[in-house]
Formats: sequence, C-alpha cells, structure tokens
Amino acid sequence: IKGVRSVVRDFEAQWYDPSKEQHVEFDPSFGNPPSSGDDDFRFDLQWGHDAIDAPEAWNAGYRGSGVKVAVLDTGFDLDHVDLAPNIIGAVSFVPGQGPSYAFSNAFSHGTHVAGTIAAADNAFGIIGVAPEAKLLLVKVLPDAGSGDFSWLLQGILYAVSEEADVINMSLGAYLPRNGENGAYTKEAQELIVAITRVTNYAYQKGVTIIAAAGNDRIDGNKDQSGIHIPSGVPNVISISATAPVGWASDPTTNLDVFTDYSNYGTGDVAFAAPGGNVWQSVSNSGGLCTVAGLPRPCYVFDLVFSTGSNLNPALASYYWSAGTSMASPHAAGVAALIIGKNGGSMAPSQVEAAMRASADDLGKPGKDPYFGHGRVNALRAVTN
Repeated sequence: IKGVRSVVRDFEAQWYDPSKEQHVEFDPSFGNPPSSGDDDFRFDLQWGHDAIDAPEAWNAGYRGSGVKVAVLDTGFDLDHVDLAPNIIGAVSFVPGQGPSYAFSNAFSHGTHVAGTIAAADNAFGIIGVAPEAKLLLVKVLPDAGSGDFSWLLQGILYAVSEEADVINMSLGAYLPRNGENGAYTKEAQELIVAITRVTNYAYQKGVTIIAAAGNDRIDGNKDQSGIHIPSGVPNVISISATAPVGWASDPTTNLDVFTDYSNYGTGDVAFAAPGGNVWQSVSNSGGLCTVAGLPRPCYVFDLVFSTGSNLNPALASYYWSAGTSMASPHAAGVAALIIGKNGGSMAPSQVEAAMRASADDLGKPGKDPYFGHGRVNALRAVTN
C-alpha cells in the first residue's frame, strides 16, 4: 500500500510502573502547611516551584496565558477543583475507557502530572507552574500504566490536530534495539521508526515535546542496548529528576540533588527538573517531621506534592509522589511560560533554546550526563 513502510505487531509495555514511583496520600485533617501569604493554602508544600523560581516568574507577569498543554497519560480527575478551570478538553484512546480516572484508590498519575503543569491559581489547594495555561487531557494508558504503542501514537497525533503548543509525556518504556534476546529485531526497529516519525511530525507542526527520562537508573553512556521511548527519540526533550534530601528538617537545604532512580547519559538527558526523592530521603531523614501540624515521616516532604483523584466529592484530593514523571511536568510548565511570554506561538527549537539559555548549570560545566544542560529555571526563562 502506497505510503505504508511496514506492518508489525503492536507493542504493549508498562509505560508507567507504579512500583517504581513512591506515592503518599495527603490527609487534610492534620492542618495546612506554613503560610507564605499565598491564598492557595497548600502551595507551601510545593518545594519544586521554589527550586525553579516559578513564583518569581509569575511576579514578573508570566503565567502561561494563551498556551495549550496536552497531557498524555493515564486517566484524569476531570472535576478536581484545581484542574477544572483550566481543562479545555479530554479524550481517551484506550479502547472501552473514557478519559476519567477509574480506580478506587485516590492516586491518579495523570491528575498528579496535570496539576504540576497547570493547576489554577484559584485561592484553593496548589498552583501549577503555568497556572493560566490550558489543559488538553489525553488518556493513552489505562490507570494501571500498561498499554499499547498505537494508543500513544494516536494521542500525539490528536494533540497536534488540536493545535497543542506543548505535549507532556510522563511515561516511557525501554525498548531493546535488537528485540528481546535478539528476537523480533525488525519489529523493534520499526517501532522506533514509527515513534520517530510521529514525534518529528509533531515537531514540524510546532509542538514542543517533553518526556520523562525514566526511572531505571540506566547509564546511557555505557548501556546502549536499548532506547527509552519516547524520551530517547529525536525532537523530544528528555527530563531527569532532582530533589532535596531532608527539606522538612532544613528548608534551606539543596533542592537539586540528582536522584538515585533517574536514567541518565549525555545523550539521554536534555534538562533536569524537580522529581522528588524516595530512597535517599528514607535512608537519610528518619523519624517524623511536622510541618504546620502535619506529621509525616520526614522523607515524605521530599516528594512532589500535587493533585490526586477526588474520590470523595466533598474533598479535593492531593498526593505526594516521586519519579521522572514528576520532573517532566515541571519542565513542561516552564515551556508553557516561555511560549506564553512570546504570544502563544513559538517553534520548538526556539523554546528549547530559551530553556537551554536559562537553565541553571549544575554538575560539570556544560552538558553533563545527569542534569543535561541544567535544571530548568522559570524566572530566567522568561526574563533573559
């Protein structure tokens, strides 16, 4: 058939693995975090915004207005009070499932990611990095995180058709370049070609694509037997994860420690962003910490705080979580701020150049395997 390169089996993978991300439920009965003077009363738990200077970018007048961010993920809590004001559309490419979150537990991966990007500044709960950006929510995975390759491709093409400015994909799978144990080599290579063609198409249509680098601690400089998709294909900006260790005990601590779960490699990471700490924090900050009447194991506060599934209609839910899935939306929010500053339309190459010029160069000078070009900085991105 003219125009068809190949036909191969669809590829089912665990694109989001709950066992590789730490989740902790927020119980509001303990009270609110310390006051920063902001009327979104749980904003003070969002240390990631402080790390990337997001509040300073807002104060400079940049909040993502006029920008559309497509979130390709699991299901979403479409009624969450912090998300609803900014949702402009929701669709599902998972057969037989709508875009809503369907599980009975309160952690929703897609909801958490969407809140980090663009939770509304609405005098309630939290605030997204780009609180005036609009959210196009695209379910490409069931809520358990395992799904077909074709659903992801459809989601990207849909986001392009809806004229999204940014696509965030806090998901990924490690695909052996030569198939599994040498089998299905052609199929693996053709799937890489397929995702590359789709992301190139989106890039050419003006969409900035951002994805999580992955949580397998793979050193891409040494291990090149596979490729993490979609973060490893051309024209996708791959994000590694940083976090503090012991932030609740010492709010002045370094917020930019490279995490011990993030994939890394000079060619595998473009930028770093706050993703939350798990094992380092557990081992280094034992005991309980109390933040404004909120007692938790100290490590919990080193995770990323964002929106969760609102199972109780009378109570908006929130969660802590950690992973490169949490880092990617911080970077997507910065991209939205950059595009918003420039009137809502920019070539992806220009967006990445602005991110590169404004990132805080951590680690070895220049591009390094852990932080890439540096940890994203919202304020510098909109004022440079």
